[in-house]
This record gives sequence, C-alpha cells and structure tokens, in this order.
Amino acid sequence: MSRTFSPPSRPAPADRRAAVTAVLDELNGAIRLLRCAATGRMVRQGISMTQVHVLWQLEEQGTLPMSRLAELLEVSFSNVTGLVDRLEERHLVERLRAEDDRRVVLVRLTAIGQDLLDELQVMKRDLTEAVLGHLDDRQLSRLQAALRDFRSAIRAVADADPARFGLHDGPDADHPHSHDPSHAHVPAVAGGALLGREHA
Repeated sequence: MSRTFSPPSRPAPADRRAAVTAVLDELNGAIRLLRCAATGRMVRQGISMTQVHVLWQLEEQGTLPMSRLAELLEVSFSNVTGLVDRLEERHLVERLRAEDDRRVVLVRLTAIGQDLLDELQVMKRDLTEAVLGHLDDRQLSRLQAALRDFRSAIRAVADADPARFGLHDGPDADHPHSHDPSHAHVPAVAGGALLGREHA
C-alpha cells in the first residue's frame, strides 16, 4: 500500500513568535558575553565601549564629518566632540578640515587606532575559538548549518530591503562594503550591535 507524503506542517504563528523570541534571547545573551569578554581589556585600559564603537564606525565608514558621526552614534554633537577629544588624546583618531569646505571638521582613524581594532579582533577570534573548542563535532556541525542559514536570511532581507542595512546608491555607494550585506554594519540585529567588525 502506497503512502502519500505529507510535508511537515508549519508551526502556528504563536509558536513561531515564541521560537523567534527564544532565538533572539539566546543570540543576544551570547553576543553580550562574547562582547564583554573581548572588550574587557580595552575597558581596563580606559577605553570605553562607546569609544570603541566610534573606532568601529570610522573603520567601517571611513573619514566622517563630526555631524555625521554624531548621527551614526545617535548622540549629540557636544557628546561626540567629547568622545573624539579623548580618542584624539590617545592618538587613536585625528581631526582634519575638509578640502572643499574648511568649516567642516572631519574625523578619521589613525594607524594606532587601526592597530587597536586589529588587536581587539584577534582577541575576539581567540576567545571564540576557545568557546567553540567546548563543542563536540555534532554540535559544531549543527551550529555551522544554523549560521549558514542565518547568513542566507540576512542576505535575503538585505536584498529585499537594502535601506534597513544602510545599503543604497548614495554618495558612498563606492564604499567597498556598501553593497555586501555580509560586510555591512548592522546595529539592529538581535536588539544590539553584533561584535563590531565581523568581516575579517
């Protein structure tokens, strides 16, 4: 007697919402733990997470006017001025004037600032490898498959709604990361920034 194949039924909307919420909670918790551990050394050196975020923005976006940096950080101009002052004292960023309008103050990452971000990235990678070392082969395989699906979903959303990822055909369309969602800075994912630079 032949059997008719029945595809698995989709979960009810309420069950799906609960599953999405559970995933977000787990992802958010993992991100917070990794991010706090990876940046703890920077904080001990007197560099706050907000200051590290400034450096990440400058690395991702390139040289920025002070006003645009304030917009990206969602802080006031006076607040971003104080942040840049402290970073400039440590030679992590530098100010310069726009060539086409000397009234515009630009901020860019220095070589020392880039070295600090590179060091932070190595620390994050080493920490993540140590964490993954506690998973067995079956768990690693499941995690890899899940993350592959997650990345595909990110690309699908970015293709369908580029503005959500800050991808557009505006003045910075030639930026090397402008049209690649796997390289984009996506602060909205999981209710908080990911681990910063994730494209290395």
